[in-house]
Amino acid sequence: MRRVTFFLLVVILWATHSFSQQSQVSPQTARQALIEMFFSKTAGTFVKHLPAATRTALEKSAALANLQQYSLLLSQLQAQSQNIQTFEAGSVILAGEDPKTGQKVEITVENDALNGDQDDIELSFQVYKNGQVQRTPFMPQMTFSMKKETQLWTLNEISITLHLPLADKDLLKALTDNMKPQGETHATLTARSETPAPTAGADALVVAAMRSILTAEVTYASTYPNVGFTCTLSNLDGFGGGVPNERQAMLINSGLASGKRYGYVFTLSECNGTPATGYHLTAVPNRNGLGGKAYCSDQAGVIRSSEDGNAAACMASGGPVQ
Repeated sequence: MRRVTFFLLVVILWATHSFSQQSQVSPQTARQALIEMFFSKTAGTFVKHLPAATRTALEKSAALANLQQYSLLLSQLQAQSQNIQTFEAGSVILAGEDPKTGQKVEITVENDALNGDQDDIELSFQVYKNGQVQRTPFMPQMTFSMKKETQLWTLNEISITLHLPLADKDLLKALTDNMKPQGETHATLTARSETPAPTAGADALVVAAMRSILTAEVTYASTYPNVGFTCTLSNLDGFGGGVPNERQAMLINSGLASGKRYGYVFTLSECNGTPATGYHLTAVPNRNGLGGKAYCSDQAGVIRSSEDGNAAACMASGGPVQ
């Protein structure tokens, strides 16, 4: 009887200990909170780790809703990604790879200084292509200062340090290659900058710019359904501050929003109806007689081109860009 009693006591103690271990959840570290904030596949985690004062100010200015949309978009992108890994321990906090280009990015923890309710996490970035380190004279480092609020780690401050080694050969080469040729007048340089000709490799840049505008149009129409698509490039402009609105949606950079880029003129037209349910996007060489394809697309998102550089011909019978 005593043996049975002893055996039952051991079983009860073991079960109690196991339950206690399972019920104890380790508190989240600042590093885990930082990963969750930017790389979680769950919507809302970005806003969750903002300081309470920041969330309150954003809520009062009606900007919190836009930030919630960003958080949702970020989580969707993370959910779709198959090549990003995060690490809660070790020197590498994130590694991502693009199998199409062979490019790999690593974010490394240079220093993790925990001091009570504050943890300063210093990160550096390294880019590889086909296994080779890509050297760059600009070596940015970012420090994320995490602070605990009501037992939750929040992002209190971001510091960016840019190292600029003035004797670095790559930096010197980049600077000298971009020097203006001597002997040219200011008028000549001004005319050249205002009417640049299409250059070798411009095709890929123009197509990329077209894709940026097409993506911005989709976002714009879904954000402002009463307006629909826009035929004013400046409405998609990303310059300025404050809350994005239908006249400055902050979706593309200001250079592209000007309508002149890479030696091409970008034009939006045919935004008929209220809300507008369609549009035409064209890109033609900025200077007549210099050659170059015309590119075009519409709300369907298929980019086409025409060898004669004529926008109307492209819209009518342009061939799809591969």
